[in-house]
Amino acid sequence: MSQPLLTLDFLDNAPAPAANQLPADVRVTEATHTGRQRRLYIESYGCQMNYSDSEIVSSILYDEGFDTTTELAEADLVLLNTCSIREKAEVTVRQRLKEINSHKRKRPGLLVGVLGCMAERLKSKFLEEEQIVDLVVGPDAYRDLPRLIKEVDNGQRAVNVLLSREETYADITPVRLNSNGITAFVSIMRGCDNMCSFCVVPFTRGRERSRDAHSIVEEARALFNQGFKEVTLLGQNVDSYKWQSEDGAEFVNFAGLLERVALVSPELRIRFSTSHPKDITDEVLHTMAKYDNVCNYIHLPAQSGNSRVLKLMNRTYDREWYLDRVAAIRRILGEDCGISTDMIAGFCSETEEEHQDTLSLMEHVHYDMAYMFFYSERPGTLAARKLTDDIPLEVKKRRLTEIIDLQQKHSALRNQLAVGKVHRVLVEGVSKRSEEHLSGRNDQNKVVIFPRQHFQKGDYVNVLVHECTSTTLLGNAVA
Repeated sequence: MSQPLLTLDFLDNAPAPAANQLPADVRVTEATHTGRQRRLYIESYGCQMNYSDSEIVSSILYDEGFDTTTELAEADLVLLNTCSIREKAEVTVRQRLKEINSHKRKRPGLLVGVLGCMAERLKSKFLEEEQIVDLVVGPDAYRDLPRLIKEVDNGQRAVNVLLSREETYADITPVRLNSNGITAFVSIMRGCDNMCSFCVVPFTRGRERSRDAHSIVEEARALFNQGFKEVTLLGQNVDSYKWQSEDGAEFVNFAGLLERVALVSPELRIRFSTSHPKDITDEVLHTMAKYDNVCNYIHLPAQSGNSRVLKLMNRTYDREWYLDRVAAIRRILGEDCGISTDMIAGFCSETEEEHQDTLSLMEHVHYDMAYMFFYSERPGTLAARKLTDDIPLEVKKRRLTEIIDLQQKHSALRNQLAVGKVHRVLVEGVSKRSEEHLSGRNDQNKVVIFPRQHFQKGDYVNVLVHECTSTTLLGNAVA
């Protein structure tokens, strides 16, 4: 079963992992055994963009003589690909570095590096604060890793956190080490031009730039030819994708790209994430409706249901605009289209009435699923510089609990609508609870469990759903 898309961070109310136990959101790159002289161990934190980037890093270092390993004790080079979206993510990484330090004391030749958003935010301060760290590399500097590693091999510490206006890694074929062989992620753009006041992404991943459309289509075609059945197009804001050829003869927006990838094969299922409410167009929705292999599911973060709070967040839309986009989804794609969201409880100066507006928005939309957090001020953001984080922690937690409780109710209601219907499910593997059952997802990104019988991973199976929980659909295969 795939992990949820773009889980921005570990939930603040989630229990802390035990010592030396990684959080559920963390992925360790799987092992390769090709006889290369050195071994690379990567832990990826936070979101699917980081997981995708780790596959790019693995590809770059594979060409430099590194196999990957799942065992930290076997590694010559340890890289943590980090998230900086919330404070708890950074705390988790710092704690992990302390644990890795015990390995380095036993093996002084072990090299340790920090990649990604946290590296970009702290830059050379990381070398000063975390004496264990040998190299710090930002999201746009992965091509420079071979040179940086040579500097560290020669006894130096190394840093490259330069952001780029051009880098998309379009010519690098990721090493698909974290894949189930059925689903894959394809990065279509990097960076973000939205300046949401609570978010560090524009400062850690740089300005928005889109990949060559042809390279994206070719990557999707190559994945299909290798046996993959589903690709997810990734970007901080996929709806603002735009690419133009150097001669100006071609211009491709997101709707056009979606169509090009859908045309690779009707047997290749297409998903995408994340959409921004200010940019998602009817053209995109009509493209989804036109192609059966484009999944009927949209992640549309609201963040708040109150227009004043949305303005403070610099989301550039209000409650009415958001509801109009939801109405367009229902009009063009139907009531069955899955919609998920992000919600932040207790943003700066949020009143009880404004919190109630968030709950009423949820009551209006009935989201299938949501990522829910209480506000955590991040250094360097517009909110940290211009707004006061004035909501008491206990109030934030109480509001978050109310949001979570309501979402669980809505998730159960939305899942109940699936009961009694036949769903086309792409099998991703065996169920976590039983080897006798298979697990996959339907068009609306819902997990479906059904008896294994003769079906295999990668099969499309029609499943009649007869029962559900708030998170899972249960059924039986039908002809």
